[in-house]
Amino acid sequence: FQFPFILAVRNASKHTVLSALEGRVTSTVEEEIACAVSQVHKIAWMRLLLNVDHPEGADGHGGFLTCHVLDTANGIPASGMRIELYKLVDRPETNGVRTQQKRLLRTFLTDSDGRLGGPALAGTDFDVGQYEWMFYAGDYFARFSGSRITGTPFLDVIPLSFGLDDPTEHYHVPLLVSPWSYSTYRGS
Repeated sequence: FQFPFILAVRNASKHTVLSALEGRVTSTVEEEIACAVSQVHKIAWMRLLLNVDHPEGADGHGGFLTCHVLDTANGIPASGMRIELYKLVDRPETNGVRTQQKRLLRTFLTDSDGRLGGPALAGTDFDVGQYEWMFYAGDYFARFSGSRITGTPFLDVIPLSFGLDDPTEHYHVPLLVSPWSYSTYRGS
């Protein structure tokens, strides 16, 4: 392309960087320039956020994390489901292998609407990085008298790993779940 490859790599694994390289190598010059400019903006934004002090009395950059669980088998909010939130912390590489340690942040019980009753993370607790929800779906569905769950449930504890990249954004992570399937997406 006759100009350097630019990629915002903070919080990216070497596999993500390699995938980005592979995905962009066939781009046209115009597409690569647009992508490079976008990456420069992201780098500047991340540096700015690191260097901006919170005003007196402010509680972080304004971003927060919420969750909502819907029981698709019964057509109701998943009231009373236990959920754990972990932060995944990188450990130093050993023999070229990246490992992460899970640190429990909080345990929740969903309310009558299948929500947490407020943000799971907000303010200065809301930090860029990798996180994991653990949804205890097997325990939740075993409570129903019409449940066909006996013994080992097909879905017991559902791990859901995700990343928070912008401390000014609202990240909403809904889970649509039945005893046999689940789906999620970044909601609003």
